[in-house]
Amino acid sequence: MENNDLLEEARLYGFIQEQQVWLKPFMNYPARQVGDVKESEDDSLVYFAKRYEMFRDKVNDLLGRIEASENKGSFLMKVLHMKEQVGNYDALGDFEKLYHTLTGAEASINETIKQNREKNLTSKIALIQEAEALSDSIEWQETTDKLKDLRSTWIKTGPVEKELTEEIEERFRAAVENFFERKKNFFEDKKKMQNRIYDKYRDLITQSVALQNSEDWEVTTAKLKQLQNQWKEVGGTLPRKTMTRMWTDFRKAHNHFFERLKQKINNEKNESRGKYYEANFERKKELVEEGEQLLQQHSLSDAVKRAKELQAEWKKVGPVSPEVSDMIWERFIKACDRVFEMSSLEHYIRKRQQAANETYSETDDLQARINALRDFIKSDKNELELLQDNLGKLSDAPGNDAFRSMLQGKIRNFNRKIGTKTDMIEMFRNQLSAISR
Repeated sequence: MENNDLLEEARLYGFIQEQQVWLKPFMNYPARQVGDVKESEDDSLVYFAKRYEMFRDKVNDLLGRIEASENKGSFLMKVLHMKEQVGNYDALGDFEKLYHTLTGAEASINETIKQNREKNLTSKIALIQEAEALSDSIEWQETTDKLKDLRSTWIKTGPVEKELTEEIEERFRAAVENFFERKKNFFEDKKKMQNRIYDKYRDLITQSVALQNSEDWEVTTAKLKQLQNQWKEVGGTLPRKTMTRMWTDFRKAHNHFFERLKQKINNEKNESRGKYYEANFERKKELVEEGEQLLQQHSLSDAVKRAKELQAEWKKVGPVSPEVSDMIWERFIKACDRVFEMSSLEHYIRKRQQAANETYSETDDLQARINALRDFIKSDKNELELLQDNLGKLSDAPGNDAFRSMLQGKIRNFNRKIGTKTDMIEMFRNQLSAISR
């Protein structure tokens, strides 16, 4: 605005009296001195008109910032402060208009604050209701997280009307504190219970350790089993790491005792087994020695009958020491094989003589037996070769294990039979040599 216009504006709202610059009365404000004439009256009036323009610009700037802001309530005190300045700011201008403008801004802000506080009240009541619904929860960790979020949201939510503030703050605080008080009491009770449980487990461990080196085997076994049952009945829960450590200590004491008991029983079993093996070995030696004498002490038919009886008796005799088991068995089975092979040979020779309707001389009879045994051995070797060939073609697959074992058993039997027949040939040769001398 030009100075002339400013001068006219200043004269409209102010005047000069006794070299003093005065603002005319407006509204309820009386006329008041705003300054002194320095150079000339006109210059002084223009100066104070410019000061008004400065103040008006401040008001407009404030109104602009209010309009642009989302948090209009934060400007209320600035508006009130500027409104207060209307009555004491040293300048000349239309302060009544500024007053009404600021009053309008104040009313608008108050309305916004009122609406916000109503929204805040609605939000806080919802937060209170949610907190009260969670107040009796036993989902401790989940509810703790939810209430922390609610408390954070509560803090971020703006104020409500002053007359309601204390009431809703108390409701929210009571709901939250009720939960955390219950949570505190719960975990204190849980801690006390865990301490009682811990003490019970420790007592059972202590009793177990005191018994672990006992040699009162029967009584201690019963006591330790009773402690094991008591352990199961303790119930309750402890932290996993603690429970694992205590269980390890408990089992260690029990394992120590029962390992000692097991060793004692094994020692006794070994001692008893040794005597048992020895008695069985003596009985089997008797059966072997009798079997080896069958052909010398009985007729062939009686020898066969007795050999079968010896085999039945052998099955009834218990095991012997693994160190001599194979040896004694080989002696026995060879003795029996000799009887059965001799019986088969006699049957073969007898049928051959009957078929030929002739009688052999002693020399021819021995030679016929030797020849027959050679044929038998040849047949056995053919069978043996076939078995060995089948075994060689068998893959190493686990599914073939049973069949492989069967083939190996038959191969052993044929080898033994061939050995028995070979021994018999040698015996007949010796008899033939004795006749020839």
